[in-house]
Amino acid sequence: MDRGVSAEDGSIRLPVDELRRLSENFGSATIFEPQSGKENRESGNGNFACPTLPAARAPEKKLTLFALRVAIFEKAATGLGALGFIWATVVLLGGFAITLDKTDFWFITIILLIEGTRICSRSHELEWQHQATWSIADAGIKSFRALRSSPHFIVEIVKTLSGSITRVRKQSPHSRETRESPDAANSGSGDGGRNLCRTWTSSDVPILPYAQWFFLSGNVSKLLYWLQLASASACVVLSLMKLIKHNYGEIEKGDTDKRNLKAALIIFYSLALAEALLFLMEKAYWEWKLSYCKLLEEVRKECDLGLSGLVSIRRFFYDAYSRCVEGSIFDGLKMDMVTFAMDLLASNSADEQLIGVRVLCQFTMNPRFSDDTLQKIGTNIPVIERLVEILNWKDPQEEEIRRSAAEILSKLAGKKQNSLRVAGIPGALESISSLLQTNRTFSTTADEIGEKTITCDHAHYGFWTFNQLGLLILKKLARDLDNCGKIGNTRGLLPKIIDFMHAEERWLKDENVTPYQILTVKRSLQLVKMLASMIGTTGSHLRREISEMVFTISNIRDILRHGDKHPRLQKLGIEILTSLALEEDATERIGGAGGVLKELFNIFFSQRIPENQNHVRIAAGEALAMLALESRRNCLRILKLRVLERLVGALEVPLLRVNAARILRNLCAYSGADCFDQLKGITATVPTEPGLQLFPLMLQVLKAVMSEESKLQEVMVGLAAEAFKFMTSQESNTMFNRAGIEEAELANNILQILRRYQNPPVKVPRIRRFSIELAIWMMQNNTENVRTFKELGMEKELEWVLESTTEVESFNIFSGTFGLSRHSTTIHSLVETAMQLLEDR
Repeated sequence: MDRGVSAEDGSIRLPVDELRRLSENFGSATIFEPQSGKENRESGNGNFACPTLPAARAPEKKLTLFALRVAIFEKAATGLGALGFIWATVVLLGGFAITLDKTDFWFITIILLIEGTRICSRSHELEWQHQATWSIADAGIKSFRALRSSPHFIVEIVKTLSGSITRVRKQSPHSRETRESPDAANSGSGDGGRNLCRTWTSSDVPILPYAQWFFLSGNVSKLLYWLQLASASACVVLSLMKLIKHNYGEIEKGDTDKRNLKAALIIFYSLALAEALLFLMEKAYWEWKLSYCKLLEEVRKECDLGLSGLVSIRRFFYDAYSRCVEGSIFDGLKMDMVTFAMDLLASNSADEQLIGVRVLCQFTMNPRFSDDTLQKIGTNIPVIERLVEILNWKDPQEEEIRRSAAEILSKLAGKKQNSLRVAGIPGALESISSLLQTNRTFSTTADEIGEKTITCDHAHYGFWTFNQLGLLILKKLARDLDNCGKIGNTRGLLPKIIDFMHAEERWLKDENVTPYQILTVKRSLQLVKMLASMIGTTGSHLRREISEMVFTISNIRDILRHGDKHPRLQKLGIEILTSLALEEDATERIGGAGGVLKELFNIFFSQRIPENQNHVRIAAGEALAMLALESRRNCLRILKLRVLERLVGALEVPLLRVNAARILRNLCAYSGADCFDQLKGITATVPTEPGLQLFPLMLQVLKAVMSEESKLQEVMVGLAAEAFKFMTSQESNTMFNRAGIEEAELANNILQILRRYQNPPVKVPRIRRFSIELAIWMMQNNTENVRTFKELGMEKELEWVLESTTEVESFNIFSGTFGLSRHSTTIHSLVETAMQLLEDR
């Protein structure tokens, strides 16, 4: 059985393994540092083009070469036949018509008639073979050998003819196929949704109104084939009879009219014999290669076309042979399966369209042929337009054509240039949107939203398959910024994508849930993540559009709450929230949605998540840090959750300490005076009894500032610069004493940081800013530190900071190479404040 065909209900589906193979995973880069374009492509969007494999030899070249050789026989035989015809008409019948013996006259006449019949039938045989292609398949003859050389060939013919008679008796000469649209089938509305399609099946075309069983195109082609063999055999018999007996009539002595007759007859019979023998040799070679050597079957296997591919291979061979016979013998060598399939795809015949799209689909999915196939399709705009047009076909009988076209486009969109061509076709995204089947009832009132219903596969139509393919195509198109803008501007497309993000609780908790359902949610999340993480004004517009849809945040919250068994879905949902939080309005919407912050903290602190899924906890930490950044309301919401002690404890967990420090710094920086007492509490260092400290936050931070490097050092310096502001001089002295660290050591460490990062680093873009902020606190907290900084050469380092500062140090977060959330205080102002403190004291 062919791939994707269900025997139970006749529907066509993609195997889950293949859908997973087609699916691609996209990594994420932190938004707290700028990303170059190259890094974005490599880490954020995956490889846009797969490594190119060595070019594979085209298996169909065996057929074109065979067609060339057979065409040589055919043209040689035809040439000899034409020469014999001219010889007979001009020399024999023209010069010796009266003097010819009666037997010779009739032999010549019969040979000319049967040869004329053979040539005429030969010229039309291939045309009938084209029409008979699908009749052969319908009759169940799965190989050329079974058609041509089976010992039970006569029995097969009888079965075929009897089946044809039965079909014709059941169907009137003017009957039409009635096709039902999937919408009508899904709604179950009886006759109201039926569409009549007035088309003939090409293999069942009756030439005459009576005796249809005999004149079906499949039977006519067989009749012509055997007629040619009978004609050639008769020609051989008649010619040999005359050449062997030499009974050309008596030539009287002195009769000059007949003196060349014998030679002329010998020449004619020799030409006729040679022509017939060449034709029989051609047929013998034909049968040897196709029936005994099974050339068609061999090429089908090498092309990996499956059982149904034999019809495609046979049709390709007939076309190549026709070109060699009707034109130059080398015309067939210029053919290949890809261009042949593209030509059939443009046909108005459903059978030819099916052959063409099957071949293209198989070749694009085959690693050996995919690169060459996609290159040829990608440079042929009419073919791309045709594939896009097919996406709108919803007739159940055209389901395979539509599915194959969607598979081809899903592969084609994987190449950047091709994805631009696909998206550039007018109406392309609307056609792709038609693949996404969602049913949300439309409300007639403005104070309610229509209810969403789940569209399952119909008995004769695989809606889930098209949903998967539609999301996959959009996901690949979304790798390009311009395409993302087009997706956002396509009417009704974003709401469909958001609806697919919905996962019911039973889906997420049931281990036996249909893989298609989870895969649909996953692909929609991946697509929304890509759209939300776009840079520039396009990305900002998309984030606003996505966040303003009322189901976006609630769908993600349900995944966070019930998706313990699907950490990959949780991570995608968290990354969407992180990207949406780049917009101020979206940040407030996310924080105001009930339970989102709580679920993020549950994941961040969860101990049940396996080690290989710890990336989910890291993503939750980044999302929380983003939601707390410059959002006083979200900071208040976080403080109400009573998670400060657990955040302080997370500073000791290597996996969580970076994001925990970010969250704490944002709480210290943006919570305001209302939370002063609570923040004051977590910075207290006075123990209630020896050896016990209520809140060891500052000691951990101070030790990390002194010992850590790179990213962890940056966030700890930033946390120290904000948290130390809540400490008095006495408390800070106690902290330094208990930590066993002198303030001069910390001052020296700050100078070492400024010297190590003399140019603004991309990986830690805020470390110099945070170091200067910490130095300002130290000088304001203790005047002795002013002298320490002066002796260490602080002024020189600050002057260099002024000369080397760039825009990368002016932002809290980044979208690619675009800076977002500019710091309220410029680094120049910080340097001037520090310089003023050094001069005044």
